[in-house]
Amino acid sequence: MSRTRLALAAVAALVAGSFTATAQTFPSRPITMVVPFAPGGPTDIVARIAAERMSQTLGQQVVVENVAGAAGTTGAARVARAAPDGYTILMGPMSTMSFSPALYPRLAFNPLTDFEPVGIVASAPIMLVANKNLPGKTLADFAAHLKANTASINNGNAGVGSTSHLSCALLNARMGVTPTLVPYRGTGPALQDVVAGQIGYLCDQVTSLMGQVQAGAVQPLAVLAPTRSPVLPNVPTATEAGMAGVDMVVWNAIFAPKGTPAEIVTALNQAIAKAIDDPSARDRFLQLGAEAPAAAQRSPQALGQIHAADVAKWGDVIRAANIKVE
Repeated sequence: MSRTRLALAAVAALVAGSFTATAQTFPSRPITMVVPFAPGGPTDIVARIAAERMSQTLGQQVVVENVAGAAGTTGAARVARAAPDGYTILMGPMSTMSFSPALYPRLAFNPLTDFEPVGIVASAPIMLVANKNLPGKTLADFAAHLKANTASINNGNAGVGSTSHLSCALLNARMGVTPTLVPYRGTGPALQDVVAGQIGYLCDQVTSLMGQVQAGAVQPLAVLAPTRSPVLPNVPTATEAGMAGVDMVVWNAIFAPKGTPAEIVTALNQAIAKAIDDPSARDRFLQLGAEAPAAAQRSPQALGQIHAADVAKWGDVIRAANIKVE
C-alpha cells in the first residue's frame, strides 16, 4: 500500500474512532432542541414536555430553543447545517418536514436526505369546524349546503401552505367545492372569525380547536383521522360521516443532522420512548388533544417510512392545487 493510501486509511480510522468514542460518552453536555416556531404553539408545547423528560433520562439538560421563520424552514435549515453529533436536534412538525419540498422551490435543505429520523413524539388529528350560523349538523349536510352556496361561504386557514390550508384543500377536493380561501397569520385569528361568523369553516389540529369546541362556540363536524379523538369522543371521523379518503394526522418528531452516528440516534430514540411513556406526559398530551405513537411507530425506521410517505402524499396535493410560496 502506498504512503498516501496508508495516510488516508489512518485518518479514516482516527475519524471513525473519534465518532465511536463520542457515541459511547453521549451526551457529555447539554443538547439543544430547536423548535422552528414561536413559543406557545402545539409544537413548542410538545417539545417542552419531551425535553424535560428526556433530560432526566439522558443525564444532560435538553434545552428548547425557538428559531421561528418561513413556516418552520428557518429552524430546520439551521439543524440541517449543524454538526452531526447529537447536540443539536430538531422538533420537526409534519408541515415543515413534509410540505416544504413542494411549497418552496428554493428550499435550503432536503427534509428526506439532510436529516436522520430519530422518533415521533406525539401526533394529533385534524378537525373540521364551522360557524354555528351555518345549517347542517353533519358532514353530509354541510357538504350539501356548501355545494349549493359555495360563492357565499369562505374557508379560513392559518396561512398559505399551512397544515390548516392543505387539510381543507384535501377536504374541499373530496367535497367537490372551490370556496374562497382566506389566509390568516395563524390559527388563532382565523378561529376567532369562525366564532364571530365572518368565516364559514376551518380545518386545523384538534389541539388548536378543542377549546372553542368544548365551549360550544363552533360546531365540530368531523375529525379527519382514522379514529375518533379521545378528548372529543362524540365527534365522528370523516369516514364514519360518509367521506372516506381525507384522513390527516399531524405529527411532531425529532430529527438529527444527516450523518449522526447510529448509537447516538438510538440513545435519543430510547430517551423519547421513556419520555412519552411517562404517565404525566401522556396525561399532558391528552389534555392537548395529542397522543403518543403506538409501539410500531416509535423507531427511527418507522418515522423514516411515515415521513417519506407524507412527503409524497402532500407533494401530490400541493401540486394538484397549484399552491406555491415564493
